Amino acid sequence: MFNPQRLSLARKRRKHTKKSLAEIIGVTPLTLTRLEAGENQPEEETIKKLSSALNFPMQFFFGDDIEGINCEGVSFRKLSTLTIKDRDASLASGEFGVMFADWVANRFNLPELDIPDLSADYTPESAALALREYWGLGQSPINDIIKLLESKGARMLSLKEDIKTVDAFSFWRNKTPYIFLNSFKTVERSRFDAAHELGHLVMHVGGRLDHGKAIEREADTFASCFLMPEGDVRSEIIRNPTIEYLIEKKVRWKVSLASLCYRLNKLGILSDWQYRNFCIEINLRFKNTEPNSVGTISSTLWEMVFKELWSKKITKSTISKELNIPLDELEKLVVFRNDAYVKNESGGRGLAAVK
Repeated sequence: MFNPQRLSLARKRRKHTKKSLAEIIGVTPLTLTRLEAGENQPEEETIKKLSSALNFPMQFFFGDDIEGINCEGVSFRKLSTLTIKDRDASLASGEFGVMFADWVANRFNLPELDIPDLSADYTPESAALALREYWGLGQSPINDIIKLLESKGARMLSLKEDIKTVDAFSFWRNKTPYIFLNSFKTVERSRFDAAHELGHLVMHVGGRLDHGKAIEREADTFASCFLMPEGDVRSEIIRNPTIEYLIEKKVRWKVSLASLCYRLNKLGILSDWQYRNFCIEINLRFKNTEPNSVGTISSTLWEMVFKELWSKKITKSTISKELNIPLDELEKLVVFRNDAYVKNESGGRGLAAVK
């Protein structure tokens, strides 16, 4: 049977309204509304038109229901400026990410969950410190936050959306945490976004995502403290630093220059006057660029998975056909850098624990 829920999901992923999609396939908006409501079954020719207009294989529309992501339990940092179209498209991508992660989990022994619940009696500062102690990180900088989070059971996926209103988002599904990062951001921004979403996962476990500014500030503070622990920062930064000095030092924590200046101000190393002047200088000199950038990020877990699959002649195309989702949707989910999959399919040592 044709599944109306899947039609709705594909339409939202392509950012179509019912009216705009109806116009493309040559039916009335009322007809499309009835199709999505399951009141009518479409004719084969209509299904072909839907498949072509939405760029989804026809088989996609005949699968089982896909468990929807409750948007109330998803953290969106810029909710006030996020359009419904962009939100729904991002959530649809999240659904495909869960489908892919489930497909992999049925074939590989993925890292078990090791992310504690710090939702009670913790400030963002104390939660960051407690998590560092729990994971045995001490005061050392975090070299690869993607690898770290994957090793603790988080499913890190890419959100390749060229929009400014979605930095990242996260949610829990069946006791598994998911983090989606917009790969159009700088590496430093993506690392901070990952730590921000980690803050939501550990501090707001019980569905405390009220989407207010206060809860986003909590996650920002957590990320700042987690990436730049106070002891290490104080031991490394001299008094009265210059911008040029900080451009060099920020590489230690792999954060943006703006994030480092903010942290130094909160720690009292930069006065409010110095901080304001540094912010003005950063905006004038660098605007949307990041000086002394640290390079690229990638997923260690998915790289290992794809190498193992490639050794068995299983490609991304194979997976997309099994899941009945477009290949480009799958590629967007796992590529944090443009050349990642080219390297993944070159072979090499695979994942040790394969079911």
